[in-house]
Amino acid sequence: MEADGRLRIREWAAEDRPREKLLLKGVASLSDAELLAILISSGNRDETAVQLSQRILGAVSNNLNAMGKLSVKDLMAFKGIGEAKAIAIVAAMELGRRKRETEPLERTSIRGSRDVYDLFYPLLCDLAHEELWMALTSRAGKVMEKTKVGQGGAGMIHIDIQVIMKAAIHTLAAGIILCHNHPSGNASPSRADDELTSRIAEAAGLFNIRLLDHVILCDNTYYSYADEGKLV
Repeated sequence: MEADGRLRIREWAAEDRPREKLLLKGVASLSDAELLAILISSGNRDETAVQLSQRILGAVSNNLNAMGKLSVKDLMAFKGIGEAKAIAIVAAMELGRRKRETEPLERTSIRGSRDVYDLFYPLLCDLAHEELWMALTSRAGKVMEKTKVGQGGAGMIHIDIQVIMKAAIHTLAAGIILCHNHPSGNASPSRADDELTSRIAEAAGLFNIRLLDHVILCDNTYYSYADEGKLV
């Protein structure tokens, strides 16, 4: 017991300790703070691992997506989180992202804009900069390949249309789907987005390839050029 009468985690009842609770009741029984406490193992002089975890989560409004955007340096700002613990948290969040990334890949066909969002969300949701990705599809709408084709700062992407067309021709793709993120959280397209979409659609048409959609992705929302009828 601490000098102030507070119990350490190892002094809790077995069913209330995060690790023991996981073994007794299953991982789904643990709160986000308890799961995080297992990662960091210990707290600081003033807080147990669970209390420290609650404070970290509280700083991001208990939003795991927001926590996934914290860097090692951000996490080390919390008393009791050193470099090793911060790295463990960042690594765990990355594993979660990669797990989500494998799920859309099982769905081989693109039937609409929501499928595009699901396909690219794990790759783009936590980025502080913009990236442009494309999926190349067959005539049946099956994804043949997906790849990053451009990256920029917080509001601009540098791309080479020749790179996009070379990949589409080499893959013998029938369709191109574009997707990029807006870190600002505003999914509305900019004039630059409109111009880029028009240029790629025009270039693709020269090779009898269709630009099927361009989706702008943000947390929990997106904009689809196809849904808005802005593709020729």
